[in-house]
Amino acid sequence: MACSASVTDLDLRGTPCPLNYIRTKLALEGLAPGATLQVSLDRGEPEQMVGEGLLHAGHGVVVEPHPLDSGAVVLHVTVDG
Repeated sequence: MACSASVTDLDLRGTPCPLNYIRTKLALEGLAPGATLQVSLDRGEPEQMVGEGLLHAGHGVVVEPHPLDSGAVVLHVTVDG
């Protein structure tokens, strides 16, 4: 059976550290390798802490500005196999 890539969205704007990181890690656990999780986070410490933690855990992370919220970013996290 072929496995297609999927994208899941998680909005954690306004969620404090480290709860935003914990929720992101839990969401990643439910995804297949190669799937993408899009996480909306506040700029600053949440962006830095979650992004660095995910990179350290071996996931691919791409950060871009949030399209609707100038105080936020979207992390595109690719689940590590």
